[in-house]
Amino acid sequence: MDIFWFLPVHGDGPYLGSQVDSRPATLAYLTEIAQAADRRGYHGVLVPCGKACEEPYIVSAALIAATERLRFLVATRPSSMTPTFAARLAAGLDRLSGGRFYLNVVAGGDAAELAGDGVFLDHDARYAQAAEFFTVWKRVLAGETVDFAGSHVTVKGATVPLRPVQRPHPPLFFGGSSPAGHAAVAEHFDTYLTWAEPPDAVAAKLKDVRTRAAAHGRTLSYGLRVNIIVRETEAEAWAAAEKLISKIDRSAVEAAHGAFRRFESEGQRRMTELASRPDLVVAPNLWAGVGLVRGGAGTALVGNPRQVADRLLEYRDLGIDSFILSGYPHLEEAHRVADLLFPLLPVTAPPPAAQAAPDVAFVSPFGDLQPARSAS
Repeated sequence: MDIFWFLPVHGDGPYLGSQVDSRPATLAYLTEIAQAADRRGYHGVLVPCGKACEEPYIVSAALIAATERLRFLVATRPSSMTPTFAARLAAGLDRLSGGRFYLNVVAGGDAAELAGDGVFLDHDARYAQAAEFFTVWKRVLAGETVDFAGSHVTVKGATVPLRPVQRPHPPLFFGGSSPAGHAAVAEHFDTYLTWAEPPDAVAAKLKDVRTRAAAHGRTLSYGLRVNIIVRETEAEAWAAAEKLISKIDRSAVEAAHGAFRRFESEGQRRMTELASRPDLVVAPNLWAGVGLVRGGAGTALVGNPRQVADRLLEYRDLGIDSFILSGYPHLEEAHRVADLLFPLLPVTAPPPAAQAAPDVAFVSPFGDLQPARSAS
């Protein structure tokens, strides 16, 4: 099991829906969390994106030198940049970090936020655009010179001379619960990432993605995104869950769910539906209380160490090997999860960083020698 943590680039705190004892996303605080995750043996951290977040590429670049083995799973919206520019960012972060860069592709579900960035594609068109985008992205990082004319992406003579450490390209994670999302990941991406729903619902999603991937002659890996509330006893864990939402009022829940229902995201619809049930316990130890006011991953595994570990192992038995965990506040909970859960799980240690090997040199337009693109 590759265990990732979460980097709260939008801020942190011990309570959802409240500014009481909140912590801003300063570089010093994010460094503390990243270094804790690095020292405790987490495989990496997910660095989310959004208009209320510090830019994940910038945050990840700032934390490379502060960490040694930690991987950065950087969320990005392909509609917000060109594929060649994104490939240069990926190659740069991968080279400078020694192969510690992964990419989490976010097609985007909030039409209003996307419109603010000048993106006016509908739901299915965003997935089609992402597929074209990463067709170019993968080819230029593999060393090709690319001419491509699609419905959403057009490039001519696209190249990325400085190639990444990870060949042919850094791993691509992708989430989506709709048929269009499943079709896109099955054909174009490496790891299918789902939010934690009851195991039977997750199993159905994985089965559909596997079937679609097999039709393309492909085999994917699978990841799960879930919050964790683990304590020495089950009673303490449920008390911590109640404390987390203790400062939320009904008007905040109604406002949040009203906004979520406007999203063009099947995954968000499913999370909001779980958080709308009178009983927020939607499966053994699976609690939807986080989704009362938080968009995205709205469920948490709640219990004592053995209970939470057993639930994670149940998802592992479905075929999931990457687990992106989080807890509030993220600094203290990174240590708690490592203390209480890692001894009960087959956690894989992250490999050491690698060095970028230069290819055959060529003369750049500026007259200096640069690594050349190699055929592969």
